[in-house]
Amino acid sequence: MLPLSEDLRENYEEERMPSLTFRLDSSNCMMQGTIDGFESIKQAIFLILNSERYEYLIYSWDYGVELAELFGEPVSYVLPELKRRITEALEQDDRITGVRDFQFDTSKKGSVFVTFTAETNSGEIGVEKEVLI
Repeated sequence: MLPLSEDLRENYEEERMPSLTFRLDSSNCMMQGTIDGFESIKQAIFLILNSERYEYLIYSWDYGVELAELFGEPVSYVLPELKRRITEALEQDDRITGVRDFQFDTSKKGSVFVTFTAETNSGEIGVEKEVLI
């Protein structure tokens, strides 16, 4: 049994774990060394945006983004939903503090090209993603 004294609650300090992870080479799907910090966050954003939420049992239901449901929907529905879903997906990672400056390009039929800025605890990251609709 754990003690529940006030002294323990007052002296509690949260320790942030390093974001050290394997570097993935997207050209051949191989792991090549490790990365940490800013590069680790960039890779995490890439992986989150390219993982359909609820699709893979290995990930928790908080991981990934829901894009498949947008296929076939009108652009007027898709654009605000993309903004909401991407923001929600990325903010599950505690290293990402905000998502802003969304811009959408709908000139290519059947897809939306979205660009935005992810604010992280290591700096800002410009992100681009094409979503098939």
